[in-house]
Amino acid sequence: MPLPRWMEIFVVPAINLMLALAVVALVFAAIGESPLRALAVMAQGAFVHPGSLGYTLYYTTNFIFTGLAVAVAFHAMLFNIGGEGQAMMGGLGVALVCIALDPYLPGVVVILLAVGGAAAFGAAWAFIPGWLQAHRGSNIVITTIMFNFIASGLLVWLLSGVLMMSGQGSPQTRSLDEAAWLPFVHDILRALGMEAERSPFNLSFVIALAACVGVWLLIWRTKLGYALRVMGQSEPAAVYAGVPVRRLIVTAMAISGALAGCMALNEILGVQHKLVLNFTAGYGFTGIAVALMGRNHPVGIVMASLLFGALYQGGAELDFEFKTVTREMVLVIQGLIILFSGALARMPVPWLARLASWWRPANA
Repeated sequence: MPLPRWMEIFVVPAINLMLALAVVALVFAAIGESPLRALAVMAQGAFVHPGSLGYTLYYTTNFIFTGLAVAVAFHAMLFNIGGEGQAMMGGLGVALVCIALDPYLPGVVVILLAVGGAAAFGAAWAFIPGWLQAHRGSNIVITTIMFNFIASGLLVWLLSGVLMMSGQGSPQTRSLDEAAWLPFVHDILRALGMEAERSPFNLSFVIALAACVGVWLLIWRTKLGYALRVMGQSEPAAVYAGVPVRRLIVTAMAISGALAGCMALNEILGVQHKLVLNFTAGYGFTGIAVALMGRNHPVGIVMASLLFGALYQGGAELDFEFKTVTREMVLVIQGLIILFSGALARMPVPWLARLASWWRPANA
């Protein structure tokens, strides 16, 4: 018996997380450290210490974009592994728009055009694997992975050549005009008379939340979203119903790439203020775990993104507080969460289904 939607989105991921944390506790106990103290240190490092919440939400923003990108494609049963490359191309789009226009146009206009540039370049980079899958039968997993390497090589070539700032040897563009920077939240709060610690948290978080609303409306409130879900559930049924499957594959991948490309807004417009190498830092791959844990639903993705953001920020505190714990321990924690949210995600479903069957007759 299928589980209720609310159990799929909230209960199953929560149980998976608790199982993962239970195994993490055993790992900490095995190396002679207190699991409860380690959890307290991580929580303080992610939410309590001055400025820590800002860093957590900064990481969260990246994960929301990449998690949404994976989710949109997965609703059409397309496994987009190319979030890294699509985010790189999104960064290129942001940089080209700003470099070309920030000397001439107001900052607000440049920001709006940069958002469009990030989405357009990310969509274009995902469009090609989508077209190859739809019209040539290429495996979307392989093509999106390979396009990550192509995007990385293209950025190296551009940043060490025509886009490199003159007069220096670092592979990066010139700094963008300050008027085109996304404001930091701590600056906004200080302008309103509130105290706030400095952090890289900026207004791209608002764009990420708007993207969540947009994805929810697209997938569950539009004909296109319904067609994507039908195709994801059964492609033969979609073909029988007259759904243009090839066009939908390309469209789903383009939307997915646009969302991944928008991750660059947080890094390029919000923090770096120039295009640099390796600004994606693996966020595209972590977005796969975020989407899996969030059950491909925007609400679940926001919650999973917050969790992984807390792990990124709070994990750094473990290295400072424990002599026996290194930064790599955070990778172990992330790996266990991914394991229980991915490969073992359905483990609690049978007994949850029995619980739901008992609950329904009692409330009939």
